[in-house]
This record gives sequence, structure tokens and C-alpha cells, in this order.
Amino acid sequence: MTGTLYLIPVPLGPSTPQEVLHPGVLATLRPLRHFVVEQAKSARAFLKAAGTDLPLQELQLAELNEHTRPAELDRLLSPLRAGHDIGLLSEAGCPAVADPGADLVALAQRENIRVVPLIGPSSLLLALMASGLNGQRFAFQGYLPAKDGERLKALRDLEAESRKRQQTQLFIETPYRNRAMFDAILLACQGNTRLCVATDLSLPGESVRTRTITEWKKQTPPDIERRPTVFLLLA
Repeated sequence: MTGTLYLIPVPLGPSTPQEVLHPGVLATLRPLRHFVVEQAKSARAFLKAAGTDLPLQELQLAELNEHTRPAELDRLLSPLRAGHDIGLLSEAGCPAVADPGADLVALAQRENIRVVPLIGPSSLLLALMASGLNGQRFAFQGYLPAKDGERLKALRDLEAESRKRQQTQLFIETPYRNRAMFDAILLACQGNTRLCVATDLSLPGESVRTRTITEWKKQTPPDIERRPTVFLLLA
């Protein structure tokens, strides 16, 4: 019998696990000994706050991030093959969504290992829920190109696709480039296209505002620099 891979969400920012996560999620997490995490230091801080049945020093934490080579994925499944459960943690929000943990989940699925997603915060769905944009048809595009010309082209292509399909387009940016992304959207998109800027979701400074491009141009730019933000547009 193989173990189960539990996909454990974490808060989107400085909130306690008890404020954000369902008690059933915490109950599933606490007896686990094995974890796959993006960064061991931040994962230990989360696990300490969530509470574990075992002392922190007895937990086995293996890192999976952008530096992990594909050949190293196989060994991360070793505890599962030995019959032990594993908890997969992201740095923020839900594992395997815009997250390197997706590669581990894919490998577990290929080996018919049980994968269980647990309930928790997703910045993408929270932003879509509060945006007032089309929640029937939407697509997440991840990160757009960082170079100015390529980014403008990508935005115009997304706007055209949104108009054609009446599909909400969601994308994110590295927080320190948020303002550059916002300015590029105003430059690339047409006046009647609606843009939602969703910042610090589930945190005390949360802000979700949807305006047309024309309306955004008449307002003071939102305070989004170095703050986690989701952008959504609908032409």
C-alpha cells in the first residue's frame, strides 16, 4: 500500500492557520511526518503555527522549487512508496496551482498514488469571485513577458482572445513589477475593456476594484507595488 499525497493550502499572507484553514485541514496536517515544501524555513514557521503532533525537529522536509532538477522528483515520492503519507505545501495559497508542486502531483498520478486536495484559499478564485467579471469562462495565464514590447503584445493578444470568447483573463506579476504591469495594461488595452486589480486577498489591506480602462486612467493608480496582486481583464 502506498501513502497519500495531501495538498495542504497555506494562508496568502501574515494570517494564522487557524484564521484561514478549516479545522479538518489542520487535523489532517498534524499527524504527518513527511512534507514536500518550497522553502524549508517558511514551511517550518507555518507548521509551528498550525501545530503538529510531532516535534518540529522530527519532521522530514524536502524542498521542491524552481531549483529542483527533474531527476530529483522521483526521490521525493519515496516516503509514499514506503506507505507514508506526505503533505505538499506551497509558499502561499493552494499547492500545484502556479506552483512547482504540480510536477510532483503529476508524477504521483502516473504511479496511481492517491492525491487528496484540501480546502483553502486560492487568490485566483477569490479575485474572480469579487471581480464582477465572467466567472463562467475564464483562463489563468500565469506570468506575462517582462520585456516591454513582448508584454504589450501579450496583453493585446489576451484582450483579443477575451473579446472573441467573452472570457476573463487572469494573470499575475512579480510584486515589485506590479506598477509596470498596471501601466502596460492601460497602454495596451482599449477604453471599454474592464480591468480588475485584486491585492492582498484575505489580508487586512485587501482591495478588489474593477473599472474600465478609461475609468482607471482618470484615477490615482492603485497602491500595488510589492503587494501580491492578481490582474483580471474582460474585453
